[in-house]
Amino acid sequence: MRERLKPEYAVAIVYVASMFVNILDTTIVNVALPTLADEFDVRTASIEWVVTGYLLSLAVWIPASGWIGDRVGTKRTFLFAIVVFTAASALCGAATSLDQLIAFRILQGVGGGMLTPTGFAMLMRAFPPERRAAISRVIIIPTVIAPASGPVIGGFLIDSLSWRWVFYLNLPIGVATLVFGWIFLREHREPRAGGFDVPGFLLSAASLALVLFALSEGPQSGWSSPTAWGPGLLGLAALGLLVKVELEREAPLLQMRLVSDRMFRGAMAVSTFATGAFLGVLFVMPIFLQEVRGASAFESGLTTFPEAVGVLIGAQIAGRLYPTVGPRRLMTPGLAAMAVVLVLLTTLDAETNLWLVRLLMLAVGFSMAFAMMPLQACAFTGIRPADTGRASSIYNAQRQVASALGVAVLATILAASLPDRVPSVAEQVDAFRAVFLAAALIAVIGVVAALRIRDADAAATMRVRSG
Repeated sequence: MRERLKPEYAVAIVYVASMFVNILDTTIVNVALPTLADEFDVRTASIEWVVTGYLLSLAVWIPASGWIGDRVGTKRTFLFAIVVFTAASALCGAATSLDQLIAFRILQGVGGGMLTPTGFAMLMRAFPPERRAAISRVIIIPTVIAPASGPVIGGFLIDSLSWRWVFYLNLPIGVATLVFGWIFLREHREPRAGGFDVPGFLLSAASLALVLFALSEGPQSGWSSPTAWGPGLLGLAALGLLVKVELEREAPLLQMRLVSDRMFRGAMAVSTFATGAFLGVLFVMPIFLQEVRGASAFESGLTTFPEAVGVLIGAQIAGRLYPTVGPRRLMTPGLAAMAVVLVLLTTLDAETNLWLVRLLMLAVGFSMAFAMMPLQACAFTGIRPADTGRASSIYNAQRQVASALGVAVLATILAASLPDRVPSVAEQVDAFRAVFLAAALIAVIGVVAALRIRDADAAATMRVRSG
């Protein structure tokens, strides 16, 4: 059987499985936070560290994952990440105190921080540029199904079993992925990985962790709070120093020179605004449904789930058009259409039929697919195979920041639009309309970034395979 399964398909299978469980874990835990606060009898501010601890751990290990995979081997690194993530999930489910749960979530972030960049690097090496559009139609599945499934599955598990199953759910998927990867994955090392860049590791970990912490703290404490702007300024300063240090090193942990590649740089710019608008809306829509419409967590999840169906349908169409149309002419109208749909979300109120909300979420996902699928296909066109691991670290760090930035911006606008007193339903509706409009403006900036993409730079991914 091992001889009959092509190596690139083995990589695709383990990547899809690991991405699904990694992304699902993030959204499903968010649903469980109120239950966890009651379980451990703590305030909401304390329980947020279940999410923040994991997020900061990701920030430390995402930048280092490229070098670790190049030096130790991508198969070993990936399997180690799966073991850590799965074992930490079991420990999270067995936690008997909040301190234990936070500690195990930090450990879980060690595995999660290495899973996605290492898996993505393996995928880009396994599939040549001309096959990336086709495979992107498949690997997009976990990216959209997992965040949409989190509220639905999380609500069901918490209501039917207990919060512990939110973490135990990872175990069968993790074990199956580990066994499959052990049997079918092939090892890959880069002979010129170089020594470990300690200054680069410390600066990258500090800058990304501080920026992400500031983005998560700002909407809660207010941006005038020292706990928000202090870490943010320190993180930006560390980022500036990181760029300077890494550009001067012969074998840096993060190959900042890769950003000089026009396609790679342009794809990250489009990804920043597209991801920020898309995931920002997925964050605020459940709040709208539960607080304004009075929907349960489970009903809210079912209402937002159509966006995943929209992405899946749109990705199949975009994937077939990509070789002849190119990334620019797919991403530009896709993001423009998403901006229009987000503007339409401003017409929602407390009496809007939920089927109309589901239809609009389907349209959001469908239009986003025309940006998401081309980005996966073209971003690494100009990156050499030897630099794929380091490029994956940079690309995934950017996506993590973009996600946090989108949520932070929309959450801040929501908080600023609501009065200090208990708001009326009309005031809540107006606040969410401001949020949806802001998301539309972010998508419009993504359109501007997409217009700067050159299809000629992605020519290698637009070849139509024969036979």
